[in-house]
Amino acid sequence: MKTVSQEIQDLSVKSLESTFNKLTNAYKSMTEKGSNTTLVQKRQNAVKIGLESLKGIWNGEDFSYDAEIILTSKEVLQSIIPSVEQQIAKAKEGSSQKTLNTHRLTALKLAIESLENRLI
Repeated sequence: MKTVSQEIQDLSVKSLESTFNKLTNAYKSMTEKGSNTTLVQKRQNAVKIGLESLKGIWNGEDFSYDAEIILTSKEVLQSIIPSVEQQIAKAKEGSSQKTLNTHRLTALKLAIESLENRLI
């Protein structure tokens, strides 16, 4: 995996933690409304595994998932990227929304790369 600065590592971890928390809140809200939560659950799990993968590489934390789960998580994370890219394109230059989504995109790409490296 390519070397990234401590700042990018910190921003990526914060971004994925924030994304995970948003998905957790969405899951709770959707469950209360009786909505279908399958997609949110898949994304929540994939973000968690991607975050754990990055922390494992950068901080030496444990990571013990089998290849099938890693592959599924990688695919789910890849499926999130187009919507984040659309949000970046729509956001005004210099806005906090653009910055947040740019960090999220970087974090997702790094998480995908870390998961790919675990499949080799």
